[in-house]
Amino acid sequence: MQLIPWIKKLFILLFWLALWQAASMAVGNSILLVGPADVLVSLYSQAVTPDFWQTIAASFAKISLGFLLAFVSGILTGTAAFRFPLLEEVLAPVITLVKSVPVASFVILALIWMGSENLCIFISFLVVFPILYVNTLAGLRSTDRNLLEMAEVFRIPFSGRVRFLYLPALLPYLINGCRIALGMSWKSGVAAEVIGTPQWSIGRQLYLSKTWLDTANLFSWTLVIIAVSAVFERFFLFLLSKIPHGAERKEDTP
Repeated sequence: MQLIPWIKKLFILLFWLALWQAASMAVGNSILLVGPADVLVSLYSQAVTPDFWQTIAASFAKISLGFLLAFVSGILTGTAAFRFPLLEEVLAPVITLVKSVPVASFVILALIWMGSENLCIFISFLVVFPILYVNTLAGLRSTDRNLLEMAEVFRIPFSGRVRFLYLPALLPYLINGCRIALGMSWKSGVAAEVIGTPQWSIGRQLYLSKTWLDTANLFSWTLVIIAVSAVFERFFLFLLSKIPHGAERKEDTP
Protein backbone atom coordinates (compact mmCIF):
# COMPACT_ATOMS: atom_id res chain seq x y z
CA MET A 1 0.00 0.00 0.00
CA GLN A 2 2.93 2.33 0.66
CA LEU A 3 4.08 2.06 -2.96
CA ILE A 4 0.82 3.37 -4.42
CA PRO A 5 1.51 7.10 -3.72
CA TRP A 6 4.97 6.78 -5.29
CA ILE A 7 3.60 4.99 -8.33
CA LYS A 8 0.96 7.67 -8.69
CA LYS A 9 3.57 10.44 -8.52
CA LEU A 10 5.74 8.58 -11.02
CA PHE A 11 2.90 8.33 -13.52
CA ILE A 12 2.11 12.05 -13.05
CA LEU A 13 5.77 12.89 -13.69
CA LEU A 14 5.87 10.69 -16.78
CA PHE A 15 2.66 12.28 -18.04
CA TRP A 16 4.11 15.79 -17.85
CA LEU A 17 7.42 14.68 -19.37
CA ALA A 18 5.53 13.09 -22.27
CA LEU A 19 3.45 16.24 -22.70
CA TRP A 20 6.63 18.33 -22.65
CA GLN A 21 8.25 16.10 -25.28
CA ALA A 22 5.12 16.22 -27.45
CA ALA A 23 5.01 20.01 -27.23
CA SER A 24 8.69 20.21 -28.17
CA MET A 25 8.13 17.96 -31.18
CA ALA A 26 5.09 19.99 -32.23
CA VAL A 27 7.04 23.25 -32.09
CA GLY A 28 9.93 21.70 -33.99
CA ASN A 29 12.41 24.38 -32.93
CA SER A 30 14.95 23.59 -30.20
CA ILE A 31 15.58 27.28 -29.61
CA LEU A 32 11.96 27.96 -28.71
CA LEU A 33 11.27 24.75 -26.79
CA VAL A 34 13.70 21.92 -26.18
CA GLY A 35 12.64 18.41 -25.17
CA PRO A 36 13.40 16.73 -21.81
CA ALA A 37 15.82 14.25 -23.40
CA ASP A 38 17.97 17.09 -24.78
CA VAL A 39 17.93 18.80 -21.39
CA LEU A 40 19.16 15.64 -19.65
CA VAL A 41 21.92 15.22 -22.23
CA SER A 42 23.00 18.82 -21.68
CA LEU A 43 22.89 18.36 -17.91
CA TYR A 44 24.97 15.18 -18.02
CA SER A 45 27.56 16.69 -20.35
CA GLN A 46 28.14 19.48 -17.83
CA ALA A 47 27.88 17.38 -14.67
CA VAL A 48 31.03 15.43 -15.59
CA THR A 49 33.15 18.60 -15.61
CA PRO A 50 34.74 20.22 -12.50
CA ASP A 51 33.54 23.68 -13.61
CA PHE A 52 29.92 22.57 -13.21
CA TRP A 53 30.33 21.72 -9.53
CA GLN A 54 32.53 24.73 -8.84
CA THR A 55 29.82 27.00 -10.26
CA ILE A 56 27.15 25.38 -8.09
CA ALA A 57 29.34 25.57 -4.99
CA ALA A 58 30.13 29.26 -5.53
CA SER A 59 26.50 30.28 -6.00
CA PHE A 60 25.34 28.07 -3.14
CA ALA A 61 27.90 29.53 -0.74
CA LYS A 62 27.02 33.14 -1.54
CA ILE A 63 23.24 32.79 -1.62
CA SER A 64 23.25 30.67 1.54
CA LEU A 65 25.43 33.24 3.29
CA GLY A 66 23.02 36.01 2.33
CA PHE A 67 20.10 33.98 3.66
CA LEU A 68 21.81 33.07 6.93
CA LEU A 69 22.86 36.67 7.57
CA ALA A 70 19.26 37.79 6.98
CA PHE A 71 17.95 34.95 9.16
CA VAL A 72 20.06 35.97 12.16
CA SER A 73 19.58 39.71 11.59
CA GLY A 74 15.83 39.37 11.09
CA ILE A 75 15.37 37.45 14.35
CA LEU A 76 17.61 39.78 16.37
CA THR A 77 16.09 42.95 14.92
CA GLY A 78 12.53 41.62 15.24
CA THR A 79 13.17 40.68 18.86
CA ALA A 80 14.61 44.13 19.57
CA ALA A 81 11.63 45.80 17.88
CA PHE A 82 9.27 43.66 19.98
CA ARG A 83 11.10 44.71 23.15
CA PHE A 84 11.35 48.39 22.15
CA PRO A 85 8.25 49.58 20.19
CA LEU A 86 9.99 52.83 19.25
CA LEU A 87 12.53 50.84 17.25
CA GLU A 88 9.70 49.21 15.30
CA GLU A 89 8.32 52.64 14.39
CA VAL A 90 11.78 53.81 13.30
CA LEU A 91 12.29 50.73 11.11
CA ALA A 92 8.78 50.72 9.63
CA PRO A 93 9.57 53.05 6.66
CA VAL A 94 12.72 51.06 5.82
CA ILE A 95 10.91 47.72 5.92
CA THR A 96 8.10 49.10 3.75
CA LEU A 97 10.63 50.50 1.28
CA VAL A 98 12.54 47.22 1.02
CA LYS A 99 9.33 45.24 0.50
CA SER A 100 7.97 47.65 -2.12
CA VAL A 101 10.94 48.56 -4.32
CA PRO A 102 11.51 46.08 -7.20
CA VAL A 103 14.47 43.76 -6.76
CA ALA A 104 15.90 44.87 -10.11
CA SER A 105 16.27 48.43 -8.79
CA PHE A 106 18.26 47.25 -5.79
CA VAL A 107 20.36 44.98 -8.01
CA ILE A 108 21.38 47.86 -10.26
CA LEU A 109 22.13 50.16 -7.31
CA ALA A 110 24.11 47.47 -5.51
CA LEU A 111 26.00 46.71 -8.72
CA ILE A 112 27.14 50.34 -8.78
CA TRP A 113 28.04 50.34 -5.08
CA MET A 114 29.83 47.02 -4.60
CA GLY A 115 30.41 45.38 -7.98
CA SER A 116 29.24 41.97 -9.08
CA GLU A 117 31.21 39.47 -6.97
CA ASN A 118 29.21 39.81 -3.74
CA LEU A 119 26.05 41.17 -5.31
CA CYS A 120 23.93 38.05 -4.75
CA ILE A 121 24.83 38.00 -1.03
CA PHE A 122 23.47 41.51 -0.57
CA ILE A 123 20.34 40.93 -2.66
CA SER A 124 19.51 37.64 -0.91
CA PHE A 125 19.92 39.39 2.42
CA LEU A 126 17.76 42.31 1.34
CA VAL A 127 14.90 40.10 0.15
CA VAL A 128 14.92 37.70 3.11
CA PHE A 129 15.41 40.17 5.96
CA PRO A 130 11.92 41.80 5.91
CA ILE A 131 10.24 38.38 5.77
CA LEU A 132 12.06 37.09 8.86
CA TYR A 133 11.72 40.41 10.66
CA VAL A 134 7.94 40.56 10.19
CA ASN A 135 7.45 36.90 11.10
CA THR A 136 9.58 37.27 14.22
CA LEU A 137 7.47 40.19 15.38
CA ALA A 138 4.23 38.34 14.65
CA GLY A 139 5.43 35.20 16.42
CA LEU A 140 6.51 37.00 19.57
CA ARG A 141 3.26 38.95 19.69
CA SER A 142 1.28 35.71 19.49
CA THR A 143 2.62 34.60 22.88
CA ASP A 144 -0.24 33.91 25.29
CA ARG A 145 -0.62 36.93 27.58
CA ASN A 146 -2.17 34.83 30.35
CA LEU A 147 0.88 32.60 30.40
CA LEU A 148 3.15 35.64 30.54
CA GLU A 149 1.23 36.99 33.51
CA MET A 150 1.47 33.62 35.22
CA ALA A 151 5.21 33.55 34.59
CA GLU A 152 5.44 37.00 36.17
CA VAL A 153 3.50 35.91 39.25
CA PHE A 154 5.60 32.78 39.76
CA ARG A 155 8.81 34.67 38.99
CA ILE A 156 9.93 32.33 36.22
CA PRO A 157 13.41 33.40 35.04
CA PHE A 158 13.84 35.04 31.66
CA SER A 159 15.54 31.98 30.18
CA GLY A 160 12.55 29.86 31.16
CA ARG A 161 10.12 32.32 29.57
CA VAL A 162 12.11 32.27 26.34
CA ARG A 163 12.14 28.48 26.13
CA PHE A 164 8.64 27.68 27.38
CA LEU A 165 6.63 30.71 26.20
CA TYR A 166 8.27 32.79 23.49
CA LEU A 167 10.05 30.07 21.52
CA PRO A 168 6.96 27.80 21.07
CA ALA A 169 5.00 30.84 19.86
CA LEU A 170 7.79 32.02 17.56
CA LEU A 171 8.79 28.75 15.86
CA PRO A 172 5.63 28.21 13.71
CA TYR A 173 5.91 31.76 12.34
CA LEU A 174 9.63 31.33 11.81
CA ILE A 175 9.21 28.07 9.93
CA ASN A 176 6.45 29.47 7.70
CA GLY A 177 8.53 32.56 7.04
CA CYS A 178 11.53 30.43 6.09
CA ARG A 179 9.42 28.40 3.65
CA ILE A 180 8.88 31.61 1.70
CA ALA A 181 12.26 33.20 2.35
CA LEU A 182 14.34 30.20 1.26
CA GLY A 183 12.81 30.15 -2.21
CA MET A 184 12.93 33.93 -2.50
CA SER A 185 16.62 33.99 -1.57
CA TRP A 186 17.47 31.71 -4.50
CA LYS A 187 15.22 33.51 -6.97
CA SER A 188 16.60 36.93 -6.07
CA GLY A 189 20.19 35.72 -5.72
CA VAL A 190 20.27 34.07 -9.13
CA ALA A 191 18.52 37.09 -10.67
CA ALA A 192 21.29 39.29 -9.24
CA GLU A 193 23.88 36.95 -10.75
CA VAL A 194 22.19 37.15 -14.15
CA ILE A 195 22.52 40.93 -14.10
CA GLY A 196 25.97 41.10 -12.51
CA THR A 197 27.33 37.96 -14.28
CA PRO A 198 30.12 37.27 -11.75
CA GLN A 199 32.61 34.53 -12.53
CA TRP A 200 31.64 31.04 -11.32
CA SER A 201 27.92 31.67 -10.85
CA ILE A 202 24.73 29.98 -12.00
CA GLY A 203 23.37 33.34 -13.09
CA ARG A 204 26.30 33.77 -15.48
CA GLN A 205 25.51 30.39 -17.03
CA LEU A 206 21.89 31.44 -17.54
CA TYR A 207 23.05 34.68 -19.15
CA LEU A 208 25.43 32.82 -21.48
CA SER A 209 22.64 30.41 -22.41
CA LYS A 210 20.54 33.37 -23.47
CA THR A 211 23.43 34.87 -25.42
CA TRP A 212 24.14 31.62 -27.25
CA LEU A 213 20.44 30.75 -27.66
CA ASP A 214 21.21 27.45 -25.94
CA THR A 215 17.78 26.55 -24.57
CA ALA A 216 18.86 23.08 -23.44
CA ASN A 217 21.60 24.60 -21.31
CA LEU A 218 19.12 27.14 -19.92
CA PHE A 219 16.69 24.40 -18.91
CA SER A 220 19.42 22.24 -17.40
CA TRP A 221 20.69 25.05 -15.17
CA THR A 222 17.12 25.84 -14.20
CA LEU A 223 16.73 22.23 -13.03
CA VAL A 224 19.93 22.63 -11.02
CA ILE A 225 18.54 25.74 -9.31
CA ILE A 226 15.30 23.93 -8.44
CA ALA A 227 17.14 20.89 -7.07
CA VAL A 228 19.71 22.77 -4.99
CA SER A 229 17.08 25.16 -3.63
CA ALA A 230 14.78 22.27 -2.66
CA VAL A 231 17.58 20.37 -0.89
CA PHE A 232 18.70 23.46 1.01
CA GLU A 233 15.11 24.29 2.00
CA ARG A 234 14.37 20.80 3.32
CA PHE A 235 17.66 20.62 5.21
CA PHE A 236 17.22 24.02 6.85
CA LEU A 237 13.57 23.41 7.80
CA PHE A 238 14.60 20.04 9.22
CA LEU A 239 17.15 21.77 11.45
CA LEU A 240 14.52 24.29 12.59
CA SER A 241 12.09 21.53 13.46
CA LYS A 242 14.72 19.95 15.71
CA ILE A 243 15.13 23.04 17.91
CA PRO A 244 14.17 22.02 21.47
CA HIS A 245 11.45 24.11 23.05
CA GLY A 246 8.93 24.00 25.82
CA ALA A 247 6.06 22.88 23.60
CA GLU A 248 7.56 19.41 23.43
CA ARG A 249 5.89 16.94 25.73
CA LYS A 250 6.86 13.48 26.73
CA GLU A 251 4.30 10.76 27.08
CA ASP A 252 3.49 9.87 30.66
CA THR A 253 4.79 6.50 31.71
CA PRO A 254 2.28 4.20 33.44
